Amino acid sequence: MAAPRDGLAFCVFPTAIGHCALVWRSPAHVVGSTLPHGSADGTRDAVRRWYPAAHESSPEGVVVDAVSAVTALLGSGAGDLSGIDLDMSEVPDFDRRVYEVVRTIPAGTTLTYGDVAARLGSPGAAQAVGQALGRNPFPPIVPCHRVLAAGRQVGGFSARGGRRTKLRMLDAEGVHLEHPTLFDV
Repeated sequence: MAAPRDGLAFCVFPTAIGHCALVWRSPAHVVGSTLPHGSADGTRDAVRRWYPAAHESSPEGVVVDAVSAVTALLGSGAGDLSGIDLDMSEVPDFDRRVYEVVRTIPAGTTLTYGDVAARLGSPGAAQAVGQALGRNPFPPIVPCHRVLAAGRQVGGFSARGGRRTKLRMLDAEGVHLEHPTLFDV
């Protein structure tokens, strides 16, 4: 079942780190996404809180491609999410600019909050960049997990699991910030 012409639809789908969701408006403009919330039902409940008008639907067309790309990224770190069309019409201008910069960070690489601020032409805005990423309505399509604190420290991460989730996502992309222990090899 497709989304109504001007309505919102969402789908919940399994990934290597848990059930994620995409929310879109017809024909295929993604208006939101989410990382796992503990279970498929937990993710579904989160989407319904954030988008009460959205109904659950089977993805079609480019949304199927977006689901595949997110699944690949979270599994092997190799999914390309740059072609997913995001509807940022409800996103504040500064946040939109941050998300546009962050979307250019290739898998397997990172920037710091300060690097993102400098690329925006606002070198003193590292904290504001962090706040914008904390409000990111498009994880992992806007790959906020690739943005680190100064000194390549993990920094914050607002998704369920916090820094452990961020480290796991980065590890899948080949970015290892912490040395593995005997039990990790």
